[in-house]
Amino acid sequence: METFGPSELLSCYANGVFPMADARDDDRMFLVDPEWRGVLPLKGFHVSRRLARKVRADPYEVRFDTAFATVVALCAEPRPDHPETWINRPIERLYGELHAMGFAHSVECWSQGQLVGGLYGVALGGAFFGESMFSRATDASKIALVHLVARLIDYGFVLLDAQFMTEHLAQFGALELSRAQYRRRLKAALAVDARFWPQPIGSSAGGGSSIGSGAGGGATGVAAAGGVERTGGRTTAGGVTGATGGVGVAAGAGGGGGAALAAGAAGGVTRPGAGVAALQSISQAS
Repeated sequence: METFGPSELLSCYANGVFPMADARDDDRMFLVDPEWRGVLPLKGFHVSRRLARKVRADPYEVRFDTAFATVVALCAEPRPDHPETWINRPIERLYGELHAMGFAHSVECWSQGQLVGGLYGVALGGAFFGESMFSRATDASKIALVHLVARLIDYGFVLLDAQFMTEHLAQFGALELSRAQYRRRLKAALAVDARFWPQPIGSSAGGGSSIGSGAGGGATGVAAAGGVERTGGRTTAGGVTGATGGVGVAAGAGGGGGAALAAGAAGGVTRPGAGVAALQSISQAS
C-alpha cells in the first residue's frame, strides 16, 4: 500500500478535495468533494461595525506561524457544539509536515502570553484553504480571520476556500458555489503566484506556494489515480491511499516560508495599529 503523504495531500487540494476523519481516535481518513462549496470573498469580505471596532482596538497580539502545532491541537479539541472532531492524529501529522514545507500556516491571537484563538490552513498558488479555527476569548477567531483576509489581499491571493457554508461564515459574506463553479475558480487561483510570506531577497521560493504547471486538472484526476472512490461526495474510509492529481511541488518550494519561520516570532507578529491596517486592506479591495 502506497503512503499518503504531504505531496499527495497537496495534490488533493489542487484537485478540489480535502481530507477528514470520523473521530479523533480513528486513524482512517476520507476525502470530501462537496457538491456545494463555501467560499469567503476577498473582494467584498464583510466586517460588521461591532467587529470592526474590536479589530481597530487591537485587543490581541496577532501572530503568524509562531505556534502552528498548538493551533491545530486546539482546533482538534472537542467543543460543546462539536463533541467529536474530524482532525485525527494522521491529519494532524500531515499538516505539521505541510507547515514544515512552507505550505500550511496559522494565524494566532495572543493575550498576556496565552494563545486565545486562531486558525490554520493551506496556501497553494493564489488559493488559501481554510481548515479550522478555535476561540477561547471573545471574537478571537473572528479577529484572526480578519487578519488572514487582509494578508491574503495584500499578498496577491484570489481565493479563500471555507469548505462548507455555515451561518457563522455567512456573516462575513460567504458564498456557496457549485462544484463546477468552484473548480473553475480553483483552476484560475492555482495559476496565480501568491506568497503567504514575502519572498526573501535572493530566494527563489517565497512562501511554499509554488506548484507545477499540471496542477488543477480537476478532481477527476484524483479519482483516476487510484484509491479515491466517492460515495455521496465522500470517499470510502481509508480510500485516500495513493491519491494523486498531477500537482508538482516545485523543488525547494517553501524555502522562503521556512526562512521566515526560522527568524522567530519577530517575523510573524503584527505591530500596533495592525487592526486599522487590516481593515483598510479589506476596504480597499471591496
